[in-house]
Amino acid sequence: MQSKAIFLIGPPGSGKGTQAELLAKELGFYHFEISKVIEKKFKEADLSDKEIAHQKEHWIAGELVHPELVAKWFREEVENLKNRASGFVFSGSARTLEETKQNLTYLSEIYSKENIGAVEIKLSEEESVKRNSARRICVKNRHPIPNFPEFANIKVCPEDGSEIITRELDKPEIIKERYRVYLRDTQPVIDYFKKSGYKMKEVNGEQPIENVFRDIKASL
Repeated sequence: MQSKAIFLIGPPGSGKGTQAELLAKELGFYHFEISKVIEKKFKEADLSDKEIAHQKEHWIAGELVHPELVAKWFREEVENLKNRASGFVFSGSARTLEETKQNLTYLSEIYSKENIGAVEIKLSEEESVKRNSARRICVKNRHPIPNFPEFANIKVCPEDGSEIITRELDKPEIIKERYRVYLRDTQPVIDYFKKSGYKMKEVNGEQPIENVFRDIKASL
């Protein structure tokens, strides 16, 4: 798979962000995290706009933001970055069928269809809840704090020194809802990749990070 645009698809806790970061470094690509784009956009948004405020409520509750809005933000960010990036690794950018269709149409104009592919990272609901319930990030740059004993008692981020927090989105009841939404909305995306002739692979996400990365590289 000699791709210029690679989508990593998986449920909450599958490690797609971590794997995308590793893959981007390996290939010299830009790691594009739609979750950070959405978070930034809502932080900057004018909440007097009732539709934006309504979409933010959905997002906080673990539901997906409207595909048209996410696709719009996706295009804006890629447009700003495409001339500085030799390629993209996308994590979380293929959530719904309509959003994915719009994103793939746009990317095909830049890279052509044969240079676009995807890898699904498989993970059970039980493992998703387990991983996310223990997840912490830093306030400043959203660095993930590994769920290992040596990090259990740290209070500030070793990367930038900012406070470490647990996100509202990582409460068990919200994770279960996010997993349900993933199954409902993202399986049609995977089917679309396959039926439309895009390169699509899958790997077992319930392995150590280095093994998942090995399998992703082998699939490419």
